[in-house]
Amino acid sequence: MTSGTARPEARERLLAAAEELFTEHGIAATGVDAVLRRAQVAPATLYAHFGGKDHLVAAYLERRHARWRAAWDDALARCGDDPDTRVLAVFDALDAFPGPTPTRRGCAFLATAVEVTDPAHPAHAWLVADTHLLRERLHDLAAATGAADPAALAAELLLLYDGALAARARDGVTGTAGAPADVRGLAAAAVARHRDPRRTTAGAAPLPGSPDGTRETGARDRTPAAPPRDEARQAGSRVEARQAGSRGAS
Repeated sequence: MTSGTARPEARERLLAAAEELFTEHGIAATGVDAVLRRAQVAPATLYAHFGGKDHLVAAYLERRHARWRAAWDDALARCGDDPDTRVLAVFDALDAFPGPTPTRRGCAFLATAVEVTDPAHPAHAWLVADTHLLRERLHDLAAATGAADPAALAAELLLLYDGALAARARDGVTGTAGAPADVRGLAAAAVARHRDPRRTTAGAAPLPGSPDGTRETGARDRTPAAPPRDEARQAGSRVEARQAGSRGAS
């Protein structure tokens, strides 16, 4: 009879053990035997479920990707319809996932990408899926804020997201948390900056070549423009001719 305290199934124990060890030590440094010992399963069980270490790595990333997406979905659901709050929800989700304990690995997907470089590796598809989720969803959320260039805003938010994960990795190196950066505040400032309209002067005539079709008004506008070089030469010639005529008449 199964109870609420029943031991997890062997497959789940293998995935949990793999995630713990890959996070602690990295993929290459973690042998299959270490995963088997921590999960307390026989080698045949691992091969029956995953066929080998490469597919175990892929399954670990698939599981983590599903949990991360669900955490982000939950954060978005709590935001309602406000577009500014929704585009910042990725940082709320990051705070809630995977937990307050910093790790030396930072982002599991970026850490894996350093070790798994072969596109034919079964885990590679999940590295691509993580990047696509971040880029595409951030772009859609950025567009909803009214950003003039949603792609630029999304790229900036992704840099802040990656920076926050890198900061976690640094904390993991020292074993102590540094002064927390207000990443969400920086992201909110980016959202406002990308939406701000260009400053224009009412009633000002556009200057040719001006990027936004405006010009400054004030004292400089009252300064007469210098004549073109050809006109200046012609004016000088006329003055010289008059002076010569005057000399001849005297």
